[in-house]
Amino acid sequence: MKKFLALALAAAMSLSLAACGNNSGSTSPDNPPASNPGSASSAGSDASTPVENNGSDFKVGAVYITSQNDVAGYTFQHHSGITTAMKALGLDPADLIVVDNVPDNDDTAVANAIDTVVNQGADIVFGISFGYINAMNDKSEDYPDVIFSHGTGYMANDTNFNNYFGRIYQARYLAGIAAGMKSLELGNNNIGYVAAYNREYAETCSGINAFALGAQSANPDALVYVNKINAWGDEAKERQAAQALIDTYSCGVISQHCDSAQPQLVAQENGAFGCGYNSDMTEQAPNAHLTSAIWHWNVYYQTAIQAAMDCNGDASKFVENMGGNAYYAGLKEGFVDASPLNEAIAAPNTQAVMTAVRDLMISGEWDVFSGVRLSYNIGEDGSVEIVKTDAPLRCDGVELKDGSLVDRDFEIVPAGGPSVDDGVIKGSMNYNVAGVVEG
Repeated sequence: MKKFLALALAAAMSLSLAACGNNSGSTSPDNPPASNPGSASSAGSDASTPVENNGSDFKVGAVYITSQNDVAGYTFQHHSGITTAMKALGLDPADLIVVDNVPDNDDTAVANAIDTVVNQGADIVFGISFGYINAMNDKSEDYPDVIFSHGTGYMANDTNFNNYFGRIYQARYLAGIAAGMKSLELGNNNIGYVAAYNREYAETCSGINAFALGAQSANPDALVYVNKINAWGDEAKERQAAQALIDTYSCGVISQHCDSAQPQLVAQENGAFGCGYNSDMTEQAPNAHLTSAIWHWNVYYQTAIQAAMDCNGDASKFVENMGGNAYYAGLKEGFVDASPLNEAIAAPNTQAVMTAVRDLMISGEWDVFSGVRLSYNIGEDGSVEIVKTDAPLRCDGVELKDGSLVDRDFEIVPAGGPSVDDGVIKGSMNYNVAGVVEG
């Protein structure tokens, strides 16, 4: 029987369960917004047709860092994923319990939010922000009969608590191709990147590196200038960082690892171009946005909710049902991708190159962080030949250790060598590839 913490519930109920967020952005053609829980369409899987309600009283809880009413960005894409998965599984929309606008730097606020959804009957709780990690871990012990699933983290147990993430670096490489080809067309090698963090987290560092390698595959002279905001999301800082990249380095393309569409808006206001993140941002910045590295979170959420339902009330079976306590998937599984290319403003032949490289990654023949460099020959008929060249994967010669930059070997992978392993990409990558400049 779930623990009911009346005092914590009373405090947490002051958090809005249907907050009025006003983040600007757009919908993804593959994942339209959910104005009410359970109303979204499918994205990235075959879950577009809802099944008949299965009559279950199973309840889903979710803790969000911004508003469930966002129309683009990180929380938007997670909320759309959860509601799409619930629709596909025939769950009642009323059985999604949300506490949103929960800061990820306040463990007490996160704990109170978790108490709220549990005490309202949630059988599984999704916490979507990295900073929720400690509270999710603690509450998985406090509530052993509830399932906990943490996005982007690394903590887990063998029973009722797992984590989930994916090969978003593959989608970032594809977005980098679009940026690199646009930079060639513009005659401007300088590309900007608004980053939450850089070497501090493998998630951000690997994303920056993959994007840079994709850009360099199309434009070998491309430089990626990184401006950190030291927060996963802060619209004012995101806007300021993007403007500084344009003002300081004359960047013609702006990419991002941050939560809102602000960098794309700034790009458009300055006559530049951009690559977004999390959701398709073309609607918000139609004259600037090329493509986004996006998540089809419903692919995971449908799997996880079904596994939780299959526990039949025994939360200790969840990790076993999931086949392990860490979910990790990529392009091949339809979990990540690049959003539809804005061909009205993209450089010629960009789509053909992106498609060819996407197919190559899905086949398993090549991956981003290997000792094989890609380049492209484009025929007069628009056909694409991918040229593979054995070449060492090199970094800028430093890495972050204990808060300080220290020297390291320039060579990461020898020429022709296999990709660095998943543990590095997910957990320990702390260096930038050559051509990345942190400003």
